[in-house]
Amino acid sequence: MKSIFLICFSVLWCSVKAADVTITDYGAKGDGITLNTAAIQKAIDACNKSGGGKVHFPEGVYLSGTIEFKDHVVLHFQKGATLLGSTDIDDYRNLDPFTEGLGIDVGWALLVAVDRKHIGIEGEGTIDGQGSKLKAAHILRDTRPEGQRWGRRPFLLRVVRCTAVQIKDVTLKYAGAWTSHYFQSKNIQIEHLKIISVGVAHNDGIGIDGCQDVTIRNCDVVSGDDALVFKTTSSKMACKNIRATGLRLKSSQAGIKMGTESMADFENIYISDCVIYDTRNGGIKLLSVDGAPIRNVTITDIKMTNIRTPILLRLGSRLSVFRKGQDVQQKTGFFENVVLKNISAVSADSTQLKSATGILITGVPEHKISGISLEKIRIDLPGGGSADEAAVAVPEAIDQYPEVKTFGPVIPAYGLWLRHAQDIRIRDLEVRVKKPDLRPAVFMEDVQRAQMTQCAFRASGHPDAIFKVKGSGNLTLQEIQTSAPAKSFIEADAASKTGIVQRANKTPGIKRMLN
Repeated sequence: MKSIFLICFSVLWCSVKAADVTITDYGAKGDGITLNTAAIQKAIDACNKSGGGKVHFPEGVYLSGTIEFKDHVVLHFQKGATLLGSTDIDDYRNLDPFTEGLGIDVGWALLVAVDRKHIGIEGEGTIDGQGSKLKAAHILRDTRPEGQRWGRRPFLLRVVRCTAVQIKDVTLKYAGAWTSHYFQSKNIQIEHLKIISVGVAHNDGIGIDGCQDVTIRNCDVVSGDDALVFKTTSSKMACKNIRATGLRLKSSQAGIKMGTESMADFENIYISDCVIYDTRNGGIKLLSVDGAPIRNVTITDIKMTNIRTPILLRLGSRLSVFRKGQDVQQKTGFFENVVLKNISAVSADSTQLKSATGILITGVPEHKISGISLEKIRIDLPGGGSADEAAVAVPEAIDQYPEVKTFGPVIPAYGLWLRHAQDIRIRDLEVRVKKPDLRPAVFMEDVQRAQMTQCAFRASGHPDAIFKVKGSGNLTLQEIQTSAPAKSFIEADAASKTGIVQRANKTPGIKRMLN
């Protein structure tokens, strides 16, 4: 995949270098005041008509509205060059309208490519959407509630149904909505990209939506919404054959997220060697709620610090349709061969839950979440859960937007909450808790064929049980270590007791193993 991509770009550079143009030759002024939309577009069109090449942005600040890519054109930003998004909402166009996961019509953008090939952005310059200023100007004219009007504000970069796309070295700043969105495109390479996009809601960093053969390397993302997010807003093309490595991710929502919109498959995705820090709404979230299979996904060698709710895996049945008239409702999806491995997470002291929980995994009653393997996971939590919280019933939220708060504010376990699940394998999970926590370490409900091996739960306090099990069977708990002197190791209802196998567990201070 990578070699084919590089060959395509090598051919591009060799064949079109002579057609390079500079935007100032077409009337663009880098004074930060003149609206340069028409001049920049003329430069791009001229480069394309000459066979393609690079469109140079020299040092300066170039104010603009929507700019459209053409085939075989790469925008090159010299050091000190800034493309500045207009704060007038009417300077933007929507070349590919759609509806996002909250039901809002979106798609306007500053830089947009639709049905193009061999395009790119490179250089040491900056693309700045002026999101906060744009919002301030927008709300003076649009009196609708913010939840309805935000979608009219532009993304910074949109790539739609394109082939051979390279984004490298540039800085993307302060989008009006999503920072970068790649939809149904192939052969994408994103590397050494820096994103600083905060100040307004919905500032997702890198959004991969139904794309294939994608490489993301060595990027630094600070985003007001999800930092690295995979979506499928259409059922017609899967997110497939994707590698992301060497990323630093900070987010006001999730560090790595998959499936807020989830109609088509997420398949053959490998994410490794990433740092996630200072997130306000989760570390890793894998979600299928609109029909998507999530298969052959591996997330490994991840370090998370000061994050809220380290891991959420959700199979649900919202079953939304995002491109009206172009798509149909799907059936509930499934998980298959999903692996999370070599992950460490240190929770923030304050989380979106009343008392922090390390891992949430849940399906719905008719559709169990399955095919999940967790291995070598280390989680540090603040603790402080009460005995009353241990007895709380969690809402099903079968057709709801998939978020941690959807199931909160209380989860009746501090380490692992597992519900409507089967074929789950967990090995070498360690959860450490600072303050005493009176909830069980693990809560299982409607779980079949689950194995937990070589796990350790290090918490003080005197909970009723370390494991609480309801309506479950074919469970194996082997080589489990616990430090809390609970009343019993396992508290299970009558339907579950005969289906639990215990082997070589170390439970000092606990006299009753099964109650």
